[in-house]
Amino acid sequence: MIQQAVPRLEIKNLMRRYEGRVVVNDVSLKVAPGQVTCLLGPSGCGKSTTLRMIAGVEMQDSGEIWVDGNLVCDTEFRIPPERRHIGLMFQDFALFPHLRVGENVAFGLSGDKSAKSARVAELLKRVGLDSYGGSYPHELSGGEQQRVALARALAPRPRIMLMDEPFSGLDNRLRDGIRDETLEILREEDTAVLLVTHEPKEAMRMADEIALMRDGEIVQQGAPYNIFNAPKDREAVSFFSDVNVIRGKAEGALTQTAFGKFLTPGVPDGQEVEIVIRPQHVKIDFDRSGRGPDSTIEMGTPVRGVVERARFMGSESLVEFRMDHDGSRLRATVPNVFLPNVGKVMWLMLRRDKCFVFQSK
Repeated sequence: MIQQAVPRLEIKNLMRRYEGRVVVNDVSLKVAPGQVTCLLGPSGCGKSTTLRMIAGVEMQDSGEIWVDGNLVCDTEFRIPPERRHIGLMFQDFALFPHLRVGENVAFGLSGDKSAKSARVAELLKRVGLDSYGGSYPHELSGGEQQRVALARALAPRPRIMLMDEPFSGLDNRLRDGIRDETLEILREEDTAVLLVTHEPKEAMRMADEIALMRDGEIVQQGAPYNIFNAPKDREAVSFFSDVNVIRGKAEGALTQTAFGKFLTPGVPDGQEVEIVIRPQHVKIDFDRSGRGPDSTIEMGTPVRGVVERARFMGSESLVEFRMDHDGSRLRATVPNVFLPNVGKVMWLMLRRDKCFVFQSK
């Protein structure tokens, strides 16, 4: 019998209430050594509160927190934050302005002076700041300050790193590179990482696993590819990208729309259905053939629309249409430059293999 490895971090059924309002509701997850898990969701959904409970700076109302198979905290037993072997990184870096870079990194270290100096030198070299030990934080750029914050968080060799949107204050030009460097170092240290973000692109870029949160609950959890391509509901689709929604009513396991019939097995007759599709999967048909560029992909019925607006977005163009049949708006994205004139009539189709079908709530 194969024995499963013990998770580096495991939280079980965490609950937190504020003034009678449930902020975190029955949240459970596991993070393995060297794994990056993202808590992804809109502001106010309970992500940061979950992190604070794991760190020990806030107490849960119920539930358990385990590190390497050992209980760290429940409602009766509690190991203090400084003994949990958990590192913290935040958006504002939280560096001490009156301490030099080397002193900031050494702040949480114990042991003799020579051992601390060696650890500080090792980490500053690792983050590319070995010549900045005598500088003050205000003399560094935002990206350099973030690297100091990483070095300080890594100094005591934490088993787990909790990161609360630590890259959101950085310039876009620097963000991707610093994110990648940070994760590379954390993986080399075999640190389990739990990262909070409200940016889907950041989660997709960084995470081995995404836990999608909404209203205090984890509504879906899995690898980024699976979350993106097999979303649980319409809200999950729209959190990752813009969406178009076509509505209809189920009848005999089918739903009739202007774009043709869609299979809706298991949906009761008369139930309203939402067919959700991302703009990049709306195809423009110039000859009304009803077939896509790949002739093996069924595209359904072409539907007439009129261009209302077209904008070039850098790597793609966004075209907005007013549909003739019901006056609704539909958005399509096209690679490169495609800027048809306002008022131009075009025919649109939906890639059936990229549509998501949900019962209306």
